[in-house]
Amino acid sequence: GFHLSGTVTEPATATEPEMTYKVAISFDRCKITSVTCGCGNKDIFYCAHVVALSLYRIRKPDQVKLRLPISETLFQMNRDQLQKFVQYLITAHHTEVLPTAQKLADEILSSNSEINQVHGAPDPTAGASIDDENCWHLDEEQVREQVKLFLSQGGYYGSGKQLNSMFAKVREMLRMRDSNGARMLTLITEQFMADPRLSLWRQQGTGITEKCRQLWDELGALWVCVVLNPHCKLEEKSCWLRQLRKWGEMDVCPLEDGNYGNELPNITNALTQSSSHSQDSLARPRRTVFTRAIEGCDLHWQDSHLQRIISSDFYVSPSYQREGESLLFNSQGQPLWLEHVPTACARVDALRSHGYPREALRLTVAIINTLRLQQQRQLEIYKHQKKELLQRGATTITNLEGWVGHPLNPIGCLFLTLTEACRLEEENCLEISDAGDSKPPVYQHVPVVTGSQDSGESYLSLALEVALMGMGQQRVMPEGLYAQDKVCRNEEQIIARLQDLELDPVLVQTLRKQCILLLEGGPFSGLGEVIHRESVPMHTFAKYLFSALLPHDADLAYKLALRAMRLPVLETTAPSGDVTHPHHLVSVVPSRYPRWFTLGHLESQQCELASTMLTAAKGDMLRLRTVLEAIQKNIHSSSLIFKLAQDAFKIATPADSNSDTTLLNVALELGLQVMRMTLSTLNWRRREMVRWLVTCATEVGVRALVSILQSWYSLFTPTEATSIVAATVMSHNTILRLSLDYPQREELASCARTLALQCAMKDPQNCALSALTLCEKDHIAFETAYQIVIDAASTGMTYTQLFTIARYMEHRGYPLRAFKLASLAMTHLNLAYNQDTHPAINDVLWACALSHSLGKNELAAIIPLVVKSVHCATVLSDILRRCTMTAPGLAGIPGRRNSGKLMSTDKAPLRQLLDATISAYINTTHSRLTHISPRHYGEFIEFLSKARETFLLAQDGHIQFAQFIDNLKQIYKGKKKLMLLVRERFG
Repeated sequence: GFHLSGTVTEPATATEPEMTYKVAISFDRCKITSVTCGCGNKDIFYCAHVVALSLYRIRKPDQVKLRLPISETLFQMNRDQLQKFVQYLITAHHTEVLPTAQKLADEILSSNSEINQVHGAPDPTAGASIDDENCWHLDEEQVREQVKLFLSQGGYYGSGKQLNSMFAKVREMLRMRDSNGARMLTLITEQFMADPRLSLWRQQGTGITEKCRQLWDELGALWVCVVLNPHCKLEEKSCWLRQLRKWGEMDVCPLEDGNYGNELPNITNALTQSSSHSQDSLARPRRTVFTRAIEGCDLHWQDSHLQRIISSDFYVSPSYQREGESLLFNSQGQPLWLEHVPTACARVDALRSHGYPREALRLTVAIINTLRLQQQRQLEIYKHQKKELLQRGATTITNLEGWVGHPLNPIGCLFLTLTEACRLEEENCLEISDAGDSKPPVYQHVPVVTGSQDSGESYLSLALEVALMGMGQQRVMPEGLYAQDKVCRNEEQIIARLQDLELDPVLVQTLRKQCILLLEGGPFSGLGEVIHRESVPMHTFAKYLFSALLPHDADLAYKLALRAMRLPVLETTAPSGDVTHPHHLVSVVPSRYPRWFTLGHLESQQCELASTMLTAAKGDMLRLRTVLEAIQKNIHSSSLIFKLAQDAFKIATPADSNSDTTLLNVALELGLQVMRMTLSTLNWRRREMVRWLVTCATEVGVRALVSILQSWYSLFTPTEATSIVAATVMSHNTILRLSLDYPQREELASCARTLALQCAMKDPQNCALSALTLCEKDHIAFETAYQIVIDAASTGMTYTQLFTIARYMEHRGYPLRAFKLASLAMTHLNLAYNQDTHPAINDVLWACALSHSLGKNELAAIIPLVVKSVHCATVLSDILRRCTMTAPGLAGIPGRRNSGKLMSTDKAPLRQLLDATISAYINTTHSRLTHISPRHYGEFIEFLSKARETFLLAQDGHIQFAQFIDNLKQIYKGKKKLMLLVRERFG
């Protein structure tokens, strides 16, 4: 049969009633070719009812009645039976069928109708002919709709996940060798190319969003897989090539490296390093996400050596063919495959994806044997050049194209192929817990099948080896943010996979062997003794290696991690000799660094590596020293060194046990380095850093505190040294924390006082007050600090600073010194007529009150200064009022006699103050009247009332005031309304 129909009942639920659906399925040569279901479900996957009917037919074939195609049954009927059959059919479905039946009847009865030109009639229950295409049913419209919908959601609402699961579906179809795989990928690609955001991004010159970019990458990689299908027909391939070229030529097509800069070399030929590739980026062809697939169309599988490799585990060289005569085999007779590595790995991916896992494995082993041979040869070449390279201190790069972060992900592909062969499938491996986190895979050693003598190797140890080779490859940092970001992402993905491996003795041996090779390696290794300035850093990789090796070989672990600490791109400017290789100079802009967009991330990874080593070296003074030296030599960012210092401090001072002095000293040393680095630069975290350093030094002990106090000038600004450092060291908390005896306390206090005086000399404005406070308990030091303030007062200090110190002096019981400083402050001050809310007014009132309390002489001394500095009438009248309310000299300075009489405004010194106040009122009145508006008239009249009170303090004050008012009426007679108010109030 070719047509299956049935009814499927969905049982009732709490919310829905029982439903029955009619389902029809056509199939041909073991494939479902079309489906219809009454549920109307629109999805790219079959609905549950279609699946139920199919499973019923598979599991209970004897329950499904098998019938002949309907055309055969009709052929057996006579004229009457046919008439009866048609009439019953129409009656059973007359509403749906009657119009169609009538139309067909008319056409059959019309001699020249189209239906009568064709011999016979169609039969949906009969199968297709043997020549017809047969493929699984795929609802193309649905695929289009869904991709369009997911793309329009721009990676939100889990749409990225949905698109990734569609890609996974394509891979699954390829693995099942379902010809719809390529068809579905075509439909997906068409929708991707029609994404309206592409032209928008192109116009704005912004890059594609990160999530979308990763989807495009997967799309490109899938096409490489499709075109490398080892068993596809030529016409299929040429059809794909036409499509890929068409998409690649569209100007909205995303580029391979995500930006319009440097492109990578061609897929089909591994580039030898030569200056012929020195044309600038303008001359390089445009490479899109489809370029690699287009190039892949040129590859074929007809090579006889390749065919032998993939078709047999036991393909070895004849005994007479030694290495050297041919590069088809290594010295053990195992086959090699000398293709450009990413291309060879793309073949492995294609074999794996198209359901040829054994073949993929065989090719992988050949590739690894080739890589090993290359590694050995490069090592030999390097041994001859080693001396010269070490003298130069630089190296060229043998790999222009890095394997980690490569668009074809070669290392990831080999690793997956090998580990899949070693995976222990548990009984319940399909059951993923509700949280959706599947358990990490469990692997076992599976011996490598080879034709030569038993190698004793397993696919698992090969997986580890190839991952380490690839990650340790020295390579130039690619150009452009996207490509650089991809290097970091790919590295993290590979490391995450490596961490799933249980390191047993076999794997530890592989790890050690490869690490030694990487350390000895010359230009091929990123961990070699000399590397190129723009080589991709190895910090993330080294951190994994360090942690993995530490329990088994600590010396090797440290040697490797310390070697990896470098970041040469930050060390020097580009060497002048390298200009012949533009690939090596990522940019020819005259800047200190090439354009490393991920530099911040790389520096933080360098810091992570250092932190990991510090933690491991806790308690081992020698190891800590070497790690500390590496940090001081290689890390150039103060905020990262500060982070390391904090990390070390945290680890050194666990809450539940004693501090570790070795690590504490490292934390302190790093902290001191940060202080020196940030002393002359602006850093928003500086205060936090200074406070932290004092905390750390306190934890180390009293000698550390003495040391930072004595060498303050190389670590802190004078302000920090007095207000934060010395103040904290002298605080009650610190003394308690350290439980110091008297001599130790004295030593600290003496250091703090010395520091205070040095800072006050260097920066009196900002440090004088702190210095006085710190020297309070030592008479000589306090006197010295006071003298520094007096010397600086005339030149370098502001009235605010002087008033503050003067008040402090009064508070400490030095009123005469306070008076002296207040007088000095007054000489720096100038208050204009309209500054009646100036912040210094309180200080002026305080200074006058202080002078008044000291006695007549002090008041007489300060009044001329007040008159000279203050031109604001209301402030002057306030001072005058306060001075006349009580007798001067109430402070009771010993050895002074006070008359206890109130002072008169007619005599000096108050007479001078009164005259100044009256004249200030007169000047202010004229100033205010030049631009007064009617809404301020009332306020102005009140002001004149206050003025009158002051005038009346003088003997002839009422006459003076009357003259003043007359004068106003004369000068401002134009302001009629205002003068009317003046007359009403003052006559």
